[in-house]
Amino acid sequence: MALINENYLKLKAGYLFPEIARRVKAFTEANADAAKRLIRCGIGDVTEALPEAVRYAMHEAVDEMGDRGTFKGYGPEQGYDFLRTAIADNDYKARGLNIEADEIFISDGSKCDTGNILDIFGAGNKIAITDPVYPVYVDTNVMCGNTGDANEAGAYAGLVYLKCTPENGFVPEIPAEKVDLVYLCYPNNPTGATATREQLTAWVAYARKHGSILLYDAAYEAFIQDPAIPRSIYEVEGARDCAIEFRSFSKNGGFTGVRCAFIVIPKTLTGTTKDGTKQALHPLWSRRHSTKFNGASYIVQKGAEALYSDEGKSQIKALIEHYMGNAALLVEACQKAGLSVFGGANAPYVWVGCPNGVTSWQMFDKMLNEANVVITPGSGFGSAGEGYFRISAFNSRANVEEVCRRIAALN
Repeated sequence: MALINENYLKLKAGYLFPEIARRVKAFTEANADAAKRLIRCGIGDVTEALPEAVRYAMHEAVDEMGDRGTFKGYGPEQGYDFLRTAIADNDYKARGLNIEADEIFISDGSKCDTGNILDIFGAGNKIAITDPVYPVYVDTNVMCGNTGDANEAGAYAGLVYLKCTPENGFVPEIPAEKVDLVYLCYPNNPTGATATREQLTAWVAYARKHGSILLYDAAYEAFIQDPAIPRSIYEVEGARDCAIEFRSFSKNGGFTGVRCAFIVIPKTLTGTTKDGTKQALHPLWSRRHSTKFNGASYIVQKGAEALYSDEGKSQIKALIEHYMGNAALLVEACQKAGLSVFGGANAPYVWVGCPNGVTSWQMFDKMLNEANVVITPGSGFGSAGEGYFRISAFNSRANVEEVCRRIAALN
């Protein structure tokens, strides 16, 4: 008899976004006319066309694949050198950061990487997550057996929850206890908050003191508008010795349907074996990557490389200006409606307090049924998200302007 991984049975209900999809499907099937008016501001999926520079590069790559002399089969699992070098030169060295091309691993998405990274860490680590939190961080730890069961509030035994509130600017306090792995995401999904250089410096100091590893998700760094806010954890001295950084082309380059991202693991970063021996993490991830992943396609990687061309950079800038313009409109509309509003200034997410006495899922239903707008209930991101909802700025300008009108018309 085939035994299953019973850790999956610990997972609470469905993953957040499939649950939203289920509710929206039920609504549209029961309300045909309202379904035609539906505007989706829930899942953080981009809506604007893929940049022209990317399309051109991918067309050229397709033509290469049609010629036996330039055809590409299996590529290097870690990624083609042309893309890894472009990333190192533009995202790091151009900003004075010491990250080499061979410390960068190309993948098909940061969501995958933040889950797969657990493959190189052993059992028994004490793991800290922010609350509210991107659900993947929690669910993948549940799946691999790093937690106990969940309580009625949905919190899993064995995880250390770091509360993020308006009082601390949605950046958690440094824990008093020692933890081994810490998930940090800034600019933050879902709250849209950012961490200052001083706050990140404190986290790096904590990690170096305790031998902890920071799992730093910087998927939204391109949306930072304030030049004082770090765009990489490696801007903090000492971070090479305690941090792994995750980045994605999904949101800045419109790659949600194309799939390309990367993870940075410095060669100086180490963990320990049970007997206390230090072990570099870079070769472990390289082995994991080579064993379980065949690499992102050549065509996709050529498209990603084009984002670093002059044309690509200009087109990314235009996309970010569009989405951040949407965010500004949504912030203004929610504020005029008398709601507490956070985020939207350096991130494409607007984090909004529900009216008094209204729960997150009640607000979801209200927006769906009365405004025909899909948002994301804050409680889906953890217990500290209860009483809030997230609106995504990824949409057309016309749709966002209509959402603003509908928010204004809500009772």
